[in-house]
Amino acid sequence: MKTDIHIAHQMNSLGKEGKPFAFLIDFLLERPRLFTLNGSSDSIWWQIPGFSNVPEIKKKPPPGKWQIKPVSFEEYQKGFSLVKQHIYKGDTYLLNFTQPTPVETDLTLEDLFHAGSAPYKIFLKGGFVSFSPEPFVRIKNGRVFSFPMKGTIDAGIKNAKELVLNDSKELAEHNTIVDLIRNDLSLVAENVTVEKFRYLDFIQTNLKNLWQVSSQIAGNLPKNYAENIGDIMVTLLPAGSVSGAPKKKTVEIIRKAENYDRGYYTGIFGIFDGINLESCVLIRYLENQNGQFIYKSGGGITFMSDAEKEYQEMIEKVYVPV
Repeated sequence: MKTDIHIAHQMNSLGKEGKPFAFLIDFLLERPRLFTLNGSSDSIWWQIPGFSNVPEIKKKPPPGKWQIKPVSFEEYQKGFSLVKQHIYKGDTYLLNFTQPTPVETDLTLEDLFHAGSAPYKIFLKGGFVSFSPEPFVRIKNGRVFSFPMKGTIDAGIKNAKELVLNDSKELAEHNTIVDLIRNDLSLVAENVTVEKFRYLDFIQTNLKNLWQVSSQIAGNLPKNYAENIGDIMVTLLPAGSVSGAPKKKTVEIIRKAENYDRGYYTGIFGIFDGINLESCVLIRYLENQNGQFIYKSGGGITFMSDAEKEYQEMIEKVYVPV
């Protein structure tokens, strides 16, 4: 918890002085990092709406080898069953359960960063690359916005849009996360409302095309929000869409059920320009672990979830958007 306070204090100080900065915060808030907007390209590259520090546009490499070795269904089911037990006991009613998948590719993380396409592209050199479609928090003109994503389907399936929007499990999961995010924003803002409910985004990947379901929630920040920007961000963490509800207990269950370190996966990256803020959830994430590439993915589990379907969704999310 000391780390939370320290990073929040640093961000508050910069915000009070109106100094721009970038920030990278891991899922458990144990290894947060701050960057200046100038001179950070030696360690991290970002390409997000309104901001980029990529020094040059490199020619995209040709499609390379992409072989995945997901955990077995039996191994996945162990963690899934533990999650379900806690759901039935009432400890959690939505939990984002994820697993690591080794990937074999002849491309480097830098190659993949240039080859991939996403609203939010982050490359921590020697560490990870993230092609995130999901904003976390956006602050514009004193208003705060969040855009939780819940619900994914293969766009090639007949009537895919109708199927995902009419799926009762997906609807229940989305309702839960919208309520959670609305409550989170109410801790830092006033007049919080759901401005758009369950709209669809089309995502192209190196394997298949997908439809992704999102909502938009917004509220009004106090006038002195800049000098409290660190407190605001830490209060909203971890991101509800990639943890679950209720948050504290759900994170405890996640650590037992997943049995691996998420690290920066499902953490956040963002930039504060002194007035406005843009940030994303670090998903669609590939990490370098001592020369072995590990892709981390998963999905929301509710009492209606089926283990085989959730296992397949976890595997389907192991892709590079192109």
